[in-house]
Amino acid sequence: MDNYEHSLIPSPPSFESLKRLNDHGVEYWSARDLQPLLGYAKWQRFENALKKAIESCKMSGNNPDHHFTGSGKQIEFGKGATQMVEDYHLSRFACYLIAQNADPRKPEIAQAQKYFAIQTRRQEISDQMAADLERLEIRQQTTVEFKALSGAAREAGVQDKMFGIFHDAGYKGLYGGLGVDAIKARKGIPPKENLMDRMDTTELIANQFRMSQTREKLKRENVRNQRDAMETHEIVGKKVRSAIEEIGGTLPENIPPVEHIKTVEKRLKKTKPKLFLEEKDAGLLPQSIQAQQD
Repeated sequence: MDNYEHSLIPSPPSFESLKRLNDHGVEYWSARDLQPLLGYAKWQRFENALKKAIESCKMSGNNPDHHFTGSGKQIEFGKGATQMVEDYHLSRFACYLIAQNADPRKPEIAQAQKYFAIQTRRQEISDQMAADLERLEIRQQTTVEFKALSGAAREAGVQDKMFGIFHDAGYKGLYGGLGVDAIKARKGIPPKENLMDRMDTTELIANQFRMSQTREKLKRENVRNQRDAMETHEIVGKKVRSAIEEIGGTLPENIPPVEHIKTVEKRLKKTKPKLFLEEKDAGLLPQSIQAQQD
């Protein structure tokens, strides 16, 4: 068969190609369309897998009505005859549950399970990457803010040898009287590690806000006294702490330390910025997967 003849043979449908959108732009799949793709010749047997998937949905704590919607589908026969048959509109989660509850002896089901496992892993990687990028960006911003605050403190009269005490004053205000060393001890962070390198995104943002507001207050009030500068820093820290308490947030000293920021940087360097499936994993529905890579 030459290339031209091969190109005339229609490719089998893929999972993504069967996706439809309702009037609200929400994706769904027809159970009748999915049936042959998963290797079921008879609707009655496929319906058994559907019922098991619905029960599994209930057991997972999800409302089946949100994922399995009863519907009808009009099927055409020869000479223009049609018949309305039972169907379901399925969410992506419902399709996943069907694959998990269908006959694993069918090669189509085995491939479908592999496909959803890969898709789930891709989403996990994507979510982790987004969280890593956010934390790294905030950590970099706090470094810039720390330097800017140090400059403002110098202009306010803080001597270089007193910088440690000045910055500690802000921590004490925000952390209920705990300085840097006490915070590290409470959280089990080694003394030589930079405290901000072990903060999660929420804690970093609180400290960034504390530093930026102190810097602005020093300039706005034209502070020119070392003692006043330290007092200003502690007062701002207390104000930020009060705001966290008022809205019911977790106080910073109670936020557990997270992995070192350098570990996050290394992970991001190893993670491919454009997530894709390796060719060996493309098993089921290669058209759909390849289309996402293009």
